[in-house]
Amino acid sequence: MDALTDLLDGVRARGALFSQTLFDPPWGLRFATRAPLHLVATLRGTGWVVPDAGEPVRLETGDVAIVRGPRPFTVADRPGTPPCFVVHDAETCTMPDGSELRDEIRIGPRLCGMGRNETDLLLSGMYEVGSEVSRRLLAALPEVLRVPAAEYRSSAMDLVAEEIARDAPGQQVVLDRLLDLVLISTLRHWFDRPDARPPAWYAAMSDPVVGRALRLMHDDPARSWTVASLAAGCGVSRAALARRFTAMVGEPPMGYLTDWRITLAAELLRGTDATVGAIARRVGYANAFALSVAFKRLRGVTPTEHRDDGGRAGDRPAALPPGPFADAAAR
Repeated sequence: MDALTDLLDGVRARGALFSQTLFDPPWGLRFATRAPLHLVATLRGTGWVVPDAGEPVRLETGDVAIVRGPRPFTVADRPGTPPCFVVHDAETCTMPDGSELRDEIRIGPRLCGMGRNETDLLLSGMYEVGSEVSRRLLAALPEVLRVPAAEYRSSAMDLVAEEIARDAPGQQVVLDRLLDLVLISTLRHWFDRPDARPPAWYAAMSDPVVGRALRLMHDDPARSWTVASLAAGCGVSRAALARRFTAMVGEPPMGYLTDWRITLAAELLRGTDATVGAIARRVGYANAFALSVAFKRLRGVTPTEHRDDGGRAGDRPAALPPGPFADAAAR
């Protein structure tokens, strides 16, 4: 397993909000869902992603964009065009004044607009990020990232366009998984772009030494790793691994491992009823006390406080300490 696989594992499409919208300019669609992640693609025509704070991002036909929440944003034919519709959540889409959509706007399953002959076709999907681990993915993303159609070398979007034209049993599950595939392929394309400035851990995964060390830690985080044992697993000296890992990832191997273990512990505290002691052993600590000391140092709260807070304590700024998961967001 690798770092990107771990981070993507808890990201899933929410099918109820998957939709296509047909427009003739001028048009605008406002997203006020507070979802942590949206996907937007211009299947036909062009548009702009307009964050409430930040610069608008141009979308040409076939471009795919991922928008990081929870702040609202608008997609429109031009940056200054007011919205025609407002998406509030998985079940609610209204006119800008809050009134319900007229029935004639709903022109098919997961399809709305003023008619079927409009020139612009927008695809959108909302993603839940229910995993503490996958929240780390958000820290590596800008508010809006765009992959141009010319660089998006994936058939996933073609499969979505083909599937959404149907109305077949099990279709929503198929569309959800296709949207997951679109998200993953978009992120990989964006991370590989020369101007993307991906997080350090992503670039390091392709290095034969540092990438091997990262995979060892992600495959077995509970093992009693030392720099020496990691170096032996990578076939290099301890000094060589420490120097190369720190240069590429931005922190020493043991600092990365601690950050990853605490992230896993935070996820287990939220998602299981296991005792703190049991969780400590699962993520590589000898006992509850050792985990609590490390958890308090990185998160600012104890494991018990994190669990009692329903995970909200882990969403505070202390939850994203300086390190490989936060470096891209800080740029």
